[in-house]
Amino acid sequence: MKKRDVYLKGIPLHDAGDRFFHGLASQGLAQVVEGESVPVDVEALMRVTSEPVFAKLSSPAYHSCAMDGIATRSHVTFGASEMNPTRLRLGEDAVFVDTGDPLPRGSDSVIMVEDLVEVTADAVTIIAPSKPWQHVRTVGEDIVATELVLPENHEIRAVDLGALLAAGVTQVMVRRKPRVVIIPTGDELISPGVTPKTGDIIEFNSRIIGGFVLQWGGEPVFWDIVPDNPKALAEAVHKASLTADIIVVNAGSSAGSEDYTGDIVKSMGELIVHGVAIKPGKPTILGIVNDKPFIGVPGYPVSAALSCELFLLPLLAKMLGLRVRQRAKVDAIVTRRIVSAPGMDEFVRVKVGKVKGRYVASPLPRGAGAIMSLVKADGYVKVPGSSQGILESSEVTVNLLRDIEEIDNAIVAIGSHDLALDLLGSLLAREYPGVNLSSTHVGSMGGIMAMRRGEAHIAGIHLLDEETGEYNVPYVKRYLDPKDYAIVNLVHREQGLIVAPGNPKNIRGISDLVKPGITFVNRQRGAGTRILLDLDLKKLGIEPDGISGYEHEEYTHMGVAASVANNVADVGLGIRSAAKALGLDFVPVAWERYDLLVSQGFLHSSSMDKLFSIMSSEDFKSRVSSLGGYDVSDSGEVMWEG
Repeated sequence: MKKRDVYLKGIPLHDAGDRFFHGLASQGLAQVVEGESVPVDVEALMRVTSEPVFAKLSSPAYHSCAMDGIATRSHVTFGASEMNPTRLRLGEDAVFVDTGDPLPRGSDSVIMVEDLVEVTADAVTIIAPSKPWQHVRTVGEDIVATELVLPENHEIRAVDLGALLAAGVTQVMVRRKPRVVIIPTGDELISPGVTPKTGDIIEFNSRIIGGFVLQWGGEPVFWDIVPDNPKALAEAVHKASLTADIIVVNAGSSAGSEDYTGDIVKSMGELIVHGVAIKPGKPTILGIVNDKPFIGVPGYPVSAALSCELFLLPLLAKMLGLRVRQRAKVDAIVTRRIVSAPGMDEFVRVKVGKVKGRYVASPLPRGAGAIMSLVKADGYVKVPGSSQGILESSEVTVNLLRDIEEIDNAIVAIGSHDLALDLLGSLLAREYPGVNLSSTHVGSMGGIMAMRRGEAHIAGIHLLDEETGEYNVPYVKRYLDPKDYAIVNLVHREQGLIVAPGNPKNIRGISDLVKPGITFVNRQRGAGTRILLDLDLKKLGIEPDGISGYEHEEYTHMGVAASVANNVADVGLGIRSAAKALGLDFVPVAWERYDLLVSQGFLHSSSMDKLFSIMSSEDFKSRVSSLGGYDVSDSGEVMWEG
């Protein structure tokens, strides 16, 4: 390894970080760690997914009663009213059920027990009709097998554990926790629990640092206290380098007679930085030992904590494929003058409160050894090295240590659903850690309305205009101010009839939907697929009332496919990839253009640039093509601008 025999003193903060990470990169170090499989249990909490996770099962896996009451056939309740009570015979027209029970065969709705006006041993009386699928949780209502549950680079939360288990996922691939060996040094240190004598200091910094490591996704490894002996410290550092991903030495980094750390790093590797122009934390050491990143943090707890936040946190984030989340900030009025020496960036801990509608910041004790100032702090103020302090009653920016609100980095997508959109979201999370695609499926028309109300960044649409035969543009002109919008192609995709394997009902086209014994599952009103169906029915002169199941609606193509796969329906109109995902047969009907509607402002934003880079990538195109039924030749192309 190349060595540099140089002592770097008082390097500006941004230069120190740049030198450290450039030095690591030049050696090919601090790369994203590999993945490992862990059980979907509490031990997976806050781990980072190393690959996208897809549902193995649908949830619910059967039609489930959503209320206590009776299960019945909705058509036998039609006409019931207060003026015309209807009597349902138990065992024939109705069956008592509890919440969570499977829906009895032949039933399509549940009436709550509270709505039964009379109950006898053999019958119940109702005064209002039930609607089809009323108070019923249909198969796949929550999760549909093969749909994306979690993208890559997602930090697993408690609710995610439930979703994974509900989806039949019991093992998940997550990034391995980087091992951080923490070595406390100093003759004055004693272990916690030992009664201190004069001159003794209880060693607690390693637990502060280890706590940070856990919070930031690493695995802390605690070393025994090493005395102020250069040989002992060198042996400890060498041994640690054999198993660690990162080495942290606490204390021994300043210019005292017993501070040997800098010399040891130089002798065993590369000393990149020794001394950063920050207060507290100036003696920080950054380097490489035996091909492992090395950080030497000062012995005082406040200094150690700040040094870890500035250098250890971004290092761990890099190795986990994450970005460092920026702290929430508020503008506040400082209650006292803060005097600071020029030439060093100082980080002053403050208490924050809201008085008469404005935030105020009160400085806490500034001693580097004041551990309670860390405990009490609500935030900190950075005093730049170019100033000599901050005057009383001046406005300052406070970096919050306690949450006020979450920073939202989501790209919001509302509109039609497509599996390619799921893949786009997964790759976005992988390529741009911290950015995610928040997708809600309300159909193409719902997406256009969301854009008109300013509720979304993008909307997936695939709307065929009856008069022109053109996709999407006529609808934008009809419902929006066209000069404010643009249309970007995501994919061309094949729509068709999704049927059971082997096509047992011999369904060959839209006209077969009216045949006796065939049950259809539809998309919701406003969905592009529903509009395509209605246009075809109109051309064929078929009335929707003649199709059994036309009123049964699903909100995604996978929901339609799941209904067919679970024998809820014989056929549904959807995309080929949904049929392929569940092993179903497919009868082609038409190719259509699935586009993303965006505003002109968003079209030229950095967020849209990220989407463009993914949509035009070979990785995205190959993954989408492998799903079946897609043409990606125009993916990422601007098809129209108003």
